Amino acid sequence: GDEVAYEDEQQEMFEHYRFDISAGQVPMRVDKYLATHMEYTSRHRIQLAIKAEYIRVNDKIVKANYVIRPGDVVKFVMPYQRRGLEILPEDIPLDIVYEDEDVLVVNKPKGMVVHPAPGHTTGTLVNGLMAHCKDLSGINGVMRPGIVHRIDKDTSGLLMVAKNDMAHESLVNQLVEKSVTRKYTALVHGVIQHSHGTIDAPIGRDKKDRQSQAVTPDGKNAVTHFHVLEPFTNYTLVECQLETGRTHQIRVH
Repeated sequence: GDEVAYEDEQQEMFEHYRFDISAGQVPMRVDKYLATHMEYTSRHRIQLAIKAEYIRVNDKIVKANYVIRPGDVVKFVMPYQRRGLEILPEDIPLDIVYEDEDVLVVNKPKGMVVHPAPGHTTGTLVNGLMAHCKDLSGINGVMRPGIVHRIDKDTSGLLMVAKNDMAHESLVNQLVEKSVTRKYTALVHGVIQHSHGTIDAPIGRDKKDRQSQAVTPDGKNAVTHFHVLEPFTNYTLVECQLETGRTHQIRVH
């Protein structure tokens, strides 16, 4: 139809996200739903986008308190603020440990950035994935095709990648429902006296350094479970399992 043609024509100028609300979805405010399913987009940005009428449900403008229900189609189409940035496929060796027609799991090495951003437009995992796969999901926008979750540049580990939007939705829902488990191994300063434990401390922006995250009384709920793998003289090797996924959560905790 005309709308599809328009969207295709404007693809390079707009961020495109579409969510088909499944039958099992519990009623939820649209801003909260999008904040949950768009892992790298804040609820504040979503609320601003709703006010600017960039978000529609069933092709109708809605308010942030609109309650989504099964069968709804939510579209987020927002002018792309870095549209001069062109993301190109690159022949980068990838350590792929699993792949089928819908998803792949890649072992990201230390030192590799997951997706392009200002200052990092080449050499990222996404550049390599674009050369390896003909199609990747578009739910997370043109800068992060296929990316469902991420880890920092200097962290190595397995990442799930979605080849289509259906797979992306499914993987995100599994993360939300915690039917997929993510575990991290970390070497920390000091000797932890307990064999296991849980850190429950809210995380938000550091009041002294707005670029950093810290434990703050008014931060978002953050829970990390850990158990000791091996103690050393001045360090402890631990395995962490996140119950929440706040920015830099393991480091802050």
